[in-house]
Amino acid sequence: MKQLISLLLLACAMVTMPAQAQQTRYISDNLFTYMHNGPSTQYRIMGSVNAGTKVDLLETNSSTGFSKIRDNRGRTGWVNSDFVSTQVGLKVRFPALEKELTEVKSQLEEALESGDEKTASLQNSLKLRNEQISDLETQNGQLNEQLMTSQAEIRELRARLDTQKDDLLMRWFTYGGMVAGGGLLFGLILPHLIPRRRKRNNGWA
Repeated sequence: MKQLISLLLLACAMVTMPAQAQQTRYISDNLFTYMHNGPSTQYRIMGSVNAGTKVDLLETNSSTGFSKIRDNRGRTGWVNSDFVSTQVGLKVRFPALEKELTEVKSQLEEALESGDEKTASLQNSLKLRNEQISDLETQNGQLNEQLMTSQAEIRELRARLDTQKDDLLMRWFTYGGMVAGGGLLFGLILPHLIPRRRKRNNGWA
Protein backbone atom coordinates (compact mmCIF):
# COMPACT_ATOMS: atom_id res chain seq x y z
CA MET A 1 0.00 0.00 0.00
CA LYS A 2 2.84 2.38 0.89
CA GLN A 3 4.57 1.62 -2.41
CA LEU A 4 1.37 2.40 -4.31
CA ILE A 5 1.01 5.77 -2.52
CA SER A 6 4.67 6.58 -3.27
CA LEU A 7 4.19 5.77 -6.95
CA LEU A 8 1.09 7.96 -7.13
CA LEU A 9 2.91 10.90 -5.51
CA LEU A 10 5.85 10.47 -7.90
CA ALA A 11 3.51 10.39 -10.89
CA CYS A 12 1.78 13.59 -9.71
CA ALA A 13 5.14 15.30 -9.27
CA MET A 14 6.22 14.30 -12.79
CA VAL A 15 2.98 15.66 -14.23
CA THR A 16 3.22 19.00 -12.44
CA MET A 17 6.96 19.61 -13.00
CA PRO A 18 6.74 20.67 -16.69
CA ALA A 19 3.90 23.11 -15.91
CA GLN A 20 5.96 24.75 -13.17
CA ALA A 21 9.08 24.83 -15.33
CA GLN A 22 7.50 26.54 -18.34
CA GLN A 23 8.55 30.12 -18.97
CA THR A 24 7.32 32.81 -21.32
CA ARG A 25 9.58 33.41 -24.30
CA TYR A 26 9.33 34.94 -27.80
CA ILE A 27 10.49 33.78 -31.19
CA SER A 28 13.23 36.17 -32.32
CA ASP A 29 12.74 38.59 -35.18
CA ASN A 30 13.52 36.38 -38.15
CA LEU A 31 10.86 35.61 -40.76
CA PHE A 32 9.95 32.29 -39.09
CA THR A 33 11.57 29.19 -37.64
CA TYR A 34 10.78 25.54 -38.13
CA MET A 35 9.28 23.40 -35.38
CA HIS A 36 10.55 19.82 -35.19
CA ASN A 37 9.27 16.65 -33.59
CA GLY A 38 12.46 16.25 -31.52
CA PRO A 39 15.45 18.22 -30.26
CA SER A 40 17.42 18.44 -33.55
CA THR A 41 17.03 19.01 -37.28
CA GLN A 42 17.05 15.23 -37.84
CA TYR A 43 13.48 15.05 -36.58
CA ARG A 44 10.45 15.65 -38.76
CA ILE A 45 9.31 19.25 -39.34
CA MET A 46 5.90 19.85 -37.80
CA GLY A 47 5.46 23.36 -39.13
CA SER A 48 6.81 26.85 -38.57
CA VAL A 49 6.45 29.58 -35.96
CA ASN A 50 6.34 33.22 -37.04
CA ALA A 51 8.79 35.81 -35.70
CA GLY A 52 7.67 37.57 -32.53
CA THR A 53 5.22 34.80 -31.55
CA LYS A 54 4.78 34.41 -27.79
CA VAL A 55 5.58 30.83 -26.72
CA ASP A 56 5.95 28.84 -23.50
CA LEU A 57 9.42 27.42 -22.92
CA LEU A 58 8.97 23.89 -21.58
CA GLU A 59 12.43 22.37 -21.79
CA THR A 60 15.95 23.04 -23.12
CA ASN A 61 18.36 20.50 -24.53
CA SER A 62 21.81 22.06 -24.12
CA SER A 63 23.60 19.28 -26.00
CA THR A 64 21.68 19.79 -29.25
CA GLY A 65 20.90 23.48 -28.79
CA PHE A 66 17.13 23.01 -29.17
CA SER A 67 14.27 24.12 -26.90
CA LYS A 68 10.86 22.54 -26.45
CA ILE A 69 8.06 25.12 -26.74
CA ARG A 70 4.28 25.43 -26.91
CA ASP A 71 3.11 28.12 -29.34
CA ASN A 72 -0.03 30.25 -29.37
CA ARG A 73 -1.85 27.59 -31.39
CA GLY A 74 -1.27 24.96 -28.69
CA ARG A 75 1.32 23.02 -30.70
CA THR A 76 4.26 21.52 -28.81
CA GLY A 77 7.58 20.96 -30.56
CA TRP A 78 11.28 21.75 -30.70
CA VAL A 79 12.97 24.82 -32.23
CA ASN A 80 16.54 26.08 -32.40
CA SER A 81 17.38 27.77 -29.05
CA ASP A 82 19.05 30.64 -30.93
CA PHE A 83 15.58 31.72 -32.11
CA VAL A 84 14.05 31.75 -28.61
CA SER A 85 14.40 35.14 -26.92
CA THR A 86 13.32 36.78 -23.67
CA GLN A 87 12.70 40.03 -25.55
CA VAL A 88 9.29 40.91 -26.94
CA GLY A 89 9.19 40.84 -30.74
CA LEU A 90 9.12 43.92 -32.95
CA LYS A 91 5.46 43.29 -33.71
CA VAL A 92 4.69 44.21 -30.10
CA ARG A 93 7.48 46.71 -29.54
CA PHE A 94 6.95 48.75 -32.70
CA PRO A 95 3.62 50.41 -31.68
CA ALA A 96 5.09 51.34 -28.30
CA LEU A 97 8.16 52.78 -30.02
CA GLU A 98 5.95 54.79 -32.40
CA LYS A 99 4.00 56.20 -29.45
CA GLU A 100 7.21 57.10 -27.64
CA LEU A 101 8.59 58.73 -30.80
CA THR A 102 5.44 60.86 -31.14
CA GLU A 103 5.74 62.01 -27.53
CA VAL A 104 9.42 62.89 -27.97
CA LYS A 105 8.66 64.89 -31.13
CA SER A 106 5.97 66.81 -29.27
CA GLN A 107 8.34 67.57 -26.40
CA LEU A 108 11.00 68.66 -28.88
CA GLU A 109 8.62 71.08 -30.58
CA GLU A 110 7.67 72.58 -27.23
CA ALA A 111 11.32 72.89 -26.33
CA LEU A 112 12.10 74.64 -29.61
CA GLU A 113 9.28 77.13 -29.07
CA SER A 114 10.63 78.13 -25.69
CA GLY A 115 14.21 77.49 -26.77
CA ASP A 116 15.34 81.11 -26.81
CA GLU A 117 14.43 81.70 -23.19
CA LYS A 118 15.90 78.40 -22.08
CA THR A 119 19.06 79.04 -24.10
CA ALA A 120 19.56 82.45 -22.48
CA SER A 121 18.97 80.96 -19.06
CA LEU A 122 21.41 78.15 -19.77
CA GLN A 123 24.04 80.58 -21.03
CA ASN A 124 23.74 82.70 -17.89
CA SER A 125 23.92 79.61 -15.74
CA LEU A 126 26.95 78.40 -17.68
CA LYS A 127 28.68 81.76 -17.29
CA LEU A 128 28.01 81.74 -13.56
CA ARG A 129 29.36 78.20 -13.25
CA ASN A 130 32.49 79.13 -15.21
CA GLU A 131 33.12 82.08 -12.90
CA GLN A 132 32.65 79.87 -9.86
CA ILE A 133 35.03 77.29 -11.31
CA SER A 134 37.61 79.99 -12.04
CA ASP A 135 37.36 81.29 -8.46
CA LEU A 136 37.72 77.79 -7.09
CA GLU A 137 40.77 77.13 -9.25
CA THR A 138 42.36 80.39 -8.01
CA GLN A 139 41.63 79.49 -4.40
CA ASN A 140 42.96 76.02 -4.99
CA GLY A 141 46.21 77.41 -6.39
CA GLN A 142 46.62 79.71 -3.40
CA LEU A 143 45.94 76.87 -0.99
CA ASN A 144 48.50 74.70 -2.76
CA GLU A 145 51.12 77.45 -2.45
CA GLN A 146 50.33 77.89 1.25
CA LEU A 147 50.52 74.14 1.75
CA MET A 148 53.91 73.92 0.05
CA THR A 149 55.20 76.84 2.15
CA SER A 150 53.90 75.26 5.35
CA GLN A 151 55.47 71.93 4.47
CA ALA A 152 58.83 73.61 3.81
CA GLU A 153 58.63 75.42 7.17
CA ILE A 154 57.74 72.18 8.95
CA ARG A 155 60.73 70.42 7.37
CA GLU A 156 63.02 73.26 8.40
CA LEU A 157 61.71 73.27 11.98
CA ARG A 158 62.11 69.51 12.23
CA ALA A 159 65.69 69.79 11.00
CA ARG A 160 66.39 72.47 13.62
CA LEU A 161 64.78 70.38 16.30
CA ASP A 162 66.90 67.36 15.37
CA THR A 163 70.04 69.54 15.43
CA GLN A 164 69.12 70.93 18.85
CA LYS A 165 68.55 67.43 20.16
CA ASP A 166 71.97 66.35 18.92
CA ASP A 167 73.62 69.44 20.45
CA LEU A 168 71.86 68.84 23.76
CA LEU A 169 72.97 65.22 23.82
CA MET A 170 76.55 66.24 23.09
CA ARG A 171 76.42 68.77 25.91
CA TRP A 172 75.14 66.19 28.37
CA PHE A 173 77.80 63.73 27.30
CA THR A 174 80.45 66.46 27.65
CA TYR A 175 79.20 67.49 31.10
CA GLY A 176 78.97 63.90 32.19
CA GLY A 177 82.51 63.23 31.00
CA MET A 178 83.80 66.28 32.80
CA VAL A 179 82.06 65.30 36.02
CA ALA A 180 83.34 61.76 35.77
CA GLY A 181 86.86 62.95 34.99
CA GLY A 182 86.77 65.45 37.85
CA GLY A 183 85.57 62.80 40.26
CA LEU A 184 88.31 60.42 39.18
CA LEU A 185 90.96 63.11 39.49
CA PHE A 186 89.64 64.14 42.89
CA GLY A 187 89.70 60.52 44.02
CA LEU A 188 93.35 60.22 43.01
CA ILE A 189 94.46 63.48 44.64
CA LEU A 190 92.46 63.21 47.86
CA PRO A 191 94.60 60.49 49.52
CA HIS A 192 97.69 62.63 49.05
CA LEU A 193 96.06 65.65 50.60
CA ILE A 194 94.97 63.92 53.83
CA PRO A 195 97.97 63.28 56.19
CA ARG A 196 98.34 59.72 57.43
CA ARG A 197 98.48 59.02 61.19
CA ARG A 198 101.52 57.29 62.47
CA LYS A 199 101.01 53.99 64.18
CA ARG A 200 102.07 53.52 67.79
CA ASN A 201 104.47 50.81 68.80
CA ASN A 202 101.68 48.83 70.38
CA GLY A 203 99.83 48.84 67.17
CA TRP A 204 97.13 51.24 68.38
CA ALA A 205 96.79 54.63 66.87
